[in-house]
Amino acid sequence: MSLRVVQWATGNIGTYALRGVIEHPGMDLAGVYVHTPAKAGCDAGELCGLAPVGIAATRDIEEVAGIGADCVLYMPARCDFDEVCRLLESGANIVTTRGEFHRADSLDPAVRERVEAACGRGAASIHSTGSSPGFITEAVPLVLTSIQRRLDGLTIDEFADLSQRNSPGLLFDVMGFGKPPAAFDERRLSHGRIAFGPSLQLVAEALSLPLDSLEASGEVATARRAVDIAAGTLEPGSVAAQRLTVAGMRGGRPLLRFRATWYCTPDLDPSWDLHPTGWRITVDGDAPLDIDMRFPIPLERMAATTPAYTANRAVNAVSAVCAAAPGIRSTLDLPQIVATFEHEVGNP
Repeated sequence: MSLRVVQWATGNIGTYALRGVIEHPGMDLAGVYVHTPAKAGCDAGELCGLAPVGIAATRDIEEVAGIGADCVLYMPARCDFDEVCRLLESGANIVTTRGEFHRADSLDPAVRERVEAACGRGAASIHSTGSSPGFITEAVPLVLTSIQRRLDGLTIDEFADLSQRNSPGLLFDVMGFGKPPAAFDERRLSHGRIAFGPSLQLVAEALSLPLDSLEASGEVATARRAVDIAAGTLEPGSVAAQRLTVAGMRGGRPLLRFRATWYCTPDLDPSWDLHPTGWRITVDGDAPLDIDMRFPIPLERMAATTPAYTANRAVNAVSAVCAAAPGIRSTLDLPQIVATFEHEVGNP
């Protein structure tokens, strides 16, 4: 039987997920929740560029809670624990691209208790996933370490060339590109501990190598000369690249490390070793590995394509989360996420 799924929020990633649900052979769209008043009442298909499907978007959480959906794909810009608990209490499982639920032990104890109580009342489960964190920080490391019998270290490098990303609000206001280096204090540069630390702790615990601590740091590089990018202009001496590192420490050295390098030009001061958008994973053990996973997409199409990396993982996880026992479910609690396709390869 098809799973009845609600899409919660229709930003870049949510819109892609909505399309994925509508086109999925094992899912029926049961509802859509939107935050923008102008979207309320719009047909779900039209919100994601498809033909009308007869499901109108709503801004009423009680309407969503009363649908009786099997799962809600929860993808807002900010996690609201009141919303999460209400949905779980209604009996809807949740798959979210929010990062709060990658590892239950990383939650504030009071929040964890409240969410788990809601899971119990609704006999529902909740799971956080996506591309990064998620796929690249949990699923991939667990696979790569499955051929090791000694692990000395594992590093995930993420690279993103943002030069053709026409999102001034994101790049300049949120990420801080174009600002003076002094604007990047230690607090701002070390937020990777919150975003990626739970995934590293989860993997380390799965490998029976629990971490002693998490260390987070960051650095920036500036534009050597004025640079025109899709979002605007970077003045000489302003921040044109930033690197955030979170390291899981064990025995006084980094055992697991995630390092994100986001840049708007390669002409930097100081010079950095840059790679095209994608990931590089290096494993130091008795079966060493060095793997490049690049996004083979022209930069001008990157913004339109990259939501797939996050949204698809969440859509593909729905059936496993619906089948899981009630509670906050991590990657370790679920079977391997396997996609279901409607057509054979080569027969679109």
